Amino acid sequence: MSLFRNNDTHNFDRDLAYTASPLQRQEQREVEKSFARLFAGDDGQRVLAYLQVLTFHKAMSPDAGSEHMRYTEGQRALVASILRLIERGRT
Repeated sequence: MSLFRNNDTHNFDRDLAYTASPLQRQEQREVEKSFARLFAGDDGQRVLAYLQVLTFHKAMSPDAGSEHMRYTEGQRALVASILRLIERGRT
């Protein structure tokens, strides 16, 4: 299964102006279902809770550099994307 068609990027966020072909939408739907299944069990929930503690439940020092803040926000964005994929896969 290839997530990349016609270019080198793939966008899972439906709110952006990306228009997927029907095949790509079906592939995206399968990925969403996979995320939902992967994190449905006890181990998946434990891992997801750990990722959330590492990212969302952490405060930055006022002295934190912009590079560190960007890195942390990237981690948060990734976990938020995982949460969105799980939610979409459940519906």
